[in-house]
Amino acid sequence: MNLYISDLHFGHKNVILFEHRPFSDVDTMDHCLIQLWNSRVSADDDVYIVGDFCYRSGRTPDWYLRQLKGHKHLIIGNHDKATLDCENAAKYLESVEKMQHVTAEDKQICLCHYPLAEWYKSRHGSWLIYGHIHGARDEVYEFMKTRERALNAGACINNYTPVSFNELVRTIKHFRKRIHKIVERRIYNGKNREYQCISGHNEPVQKQ
Repeated sequence: MNLYISDLHFGHKNVILFEHRPFSDVDTMDHCLIQLWNSRVSADDDVYIVGDFCYRSGRTPDWYLRQLKGHKHLIIGNHDKATLDCENAAKYLESVEKMQHVTAEDKQICLCHYPLAEWYKSRHGSWLIYGHIHGARDEVYEFMKTRERALNAGACINNYTPVSFNELVRTIKHFRKRIHKIVERRIYNGKNREYQCISGHNEPVQKQ
C-alpha cells in the first residue's frame, strides 16, 4: 500500500509552538511520531515523505529513519538539507526526488513538497499531493482549495500518521468543512495584559 505524509519536522522544537502541536517537548513529539508511524505502516508499505522530514534536531536523520517501518521515499522539501547531507540516511531511503509520479488507487499522482497551480496531467485527471503549508489558512490555502484534486499531506491535519490516498481525500474534505465552523479561542496573556487569539485548526482531525 502507498501511504503519504509531509512536514513531520522530527527534532524541531519550534514547530511545537508555531503549529500548536499537542506535545510537551521535542523528545515526546519524536517518540510519539515514531509510534504513530509504526502503528500504521507495515514492512511492505511504501511511504512517501512529501518533504521536511527532520529539522534542527539533536539527532541525525538516520536515527529516525532506521526506526520507521516500510519502504521510505523522500520528496525533497525546503528543510531536508540535514537528511540529504547524512550519508547513512541514504541506506534507509528507497528514493530521493524533488518531484515524483506514482499510480495508486487507479489514480495518477504527482508528489511535490510545494503547492502547485498546475502539475503533470493536472487537466487530465491527475492528482497532486503536497505539503509545505502545514495547516495554514492563508492565501495559498485559499488558492489550493480551487484545485479540487490537490491534497495536503501535512502531518498536523492527518493525525501525525501516514495515510492512504482515500483517507487523504476524506481528511481534506473534513478539514475544509471544519475551517468554516472554527470558533476562535481567546487565551489571556497576563504578562502583556492582552488577549492572544489562537485558532483550533491544528487540532488532530479524527479519522472517518
